Amino acid sequence: MCSCNGKPSDLSLLDGVLAEYASVDGSLITILQKAQEIYGYLPTDVLYRIAEATGQTPAKVLGVATFYTQFRFRPVGKYLILLCQGTACHVNGSERIADAVYETIGIRDGETTEDGLFTLTHVACLGCCSLSPVMMINGSTYGSLTPAKVKEILTSLARSDKEEA
Repeated sequence: MCSCNGKPSDLSLLDGVLAEYASVDGSLITILQKAQEIYGYLPTDVLYRIAEATGQTPAKVLGVATFYTQFRFRPVGKYLILLCQGTACHVNGSERIADAVYETIGIRDGETTEDGLFTLTHVACLGCCSLSPVMMINGSTYGSLTPAKVKEILTSLARSDKEEA
């Protein structure tokens, strides 16, 4: 079984996590979280390995993983953009912010730029209603957004990435 990029995952990276949690009742979500931290997403072969180690069926492991929006099944870009779609953000223009993201980097919800730099994910709420509209990029919160601010933020991140290379 291979991961989505066609190459088998290094399953040995999971050994420590599975040694610690595989026999602990109720630890499947913890195992999935730690696996995602290791790989950046949950490759298919990793899900099968987790099922085997925990004694769960692959269907059960996949069912749990797909139930929670925190889990990803495809690699994400270097910069993961979480764009809030909660009520306050919606009312204050999250659609305009999504359009600005598209105009600036050419992706919509669930997509990753071809260069692997950015991934956009719409989320139900980031809990920052007083800052609406708001987005989070790799854990940093950007609030009171306007389309111009979005373009500036994304352009700056892309520029700094090119300077690092």
